[in-house]
Amino acid sequence: MQTFLQIIANGLMLGGLFAIVAVGLTLIFGIVKVVNFAHGEFLMVGMYLTYLLTSGLGVHPYATAVAVIPILFVLGAVTQRLLIQPLMHARDEHIQIFATVGLSTALINLALLIFGADIANTPNYGVRSQIQIGSVRILEGQLWIFLAAILLVIGLQLFLARTNTGRAIRATAQNRAAARLMGINDRFIYVLTFGIGAACVGFGSALIAPLYPTSPTIGTYFVLIAFVIVVLGGLGSIPGAFFGALIIGLVDALSGFYIGSDLREAVVFGIFLVILILKPSGLFGTRVSQAHVSP
Repeated sequence: MQTFLQIIANGLMLGGLFAIVAVGLTLIFGIVKVVNFAHGEFLMVGMYLTYLLTSGLGVHPYATAVAVIPILFVLGAVTQRLLIQPLMHARDEHIQIFATVGLSTALINLALLIFGADIANTPNYGVRSQIQIGSVRILEGQLWIFLAAILLVIGLQLFLARTNTGRAIRATAQNRAAARLMGINDRFIYVLTFGIGAACVGFGSALIAPLYPTSPTIGTYFVLIAFVIVVLGGLGSIPGAFFGALIIGLVDALSGFYIGSDLREAVVFGIFLVILILKPSGLFGTRVSQAHVSP
């Protein structure tokens, strides 16, 4: 029983980590309606920034979020304004996806050019120490990530529901033309939303960097899992992304122990295919996209 509880705890902590990456991705899709294949590379950029600030200045990796979050916000906003926005009215809407794939490849190769293929290890400042909770043990950093994911989801939901800017974002997602008639600058909303989505992953990168080695391809694994979570939770659903991440975290942990670590990704992506076939809108999604961004 103790082993089972430990596996469940590990799965929940892993789910929190996945959630903090997936929330920004689902926000961008829910509002801008763009699948951002460079989202993992945004995480990679944030982790390298955390590594450089922590190693160079000696600050705690969590403190680097003060700098990493605004830098990632600017990166996301610039990406939307200069790369995505000019393609919004393209005859083939898939060209936006190709653009983010190209950005992903460019960022990976830029990181290889600057840092090489070697792994960079961010000083962890004790966040790898274990905490005993009842009969289970978890890393301190994992607990902080799990709590941060909860706060992030609650904060985004309150922002969308209680602020004028949040209501403008929801209105733009529901009906862009009607929002423009109400005086909402939809281009600004798209730039802002893309920036917020990138800032979310910047927040996550400051928390993840002390636990995972940083490399130019680190974002690939996380973004693939994030896509599974976004589909599972419902495209554009922030709460769905959180609960979907917990489900995937539990599936990953349980299948890794009971089936085999080599097959756990096969199980995760098998679930992805089943959900696509049986319920394409996701477990927490609806057929109408505007419902996804409702509080």
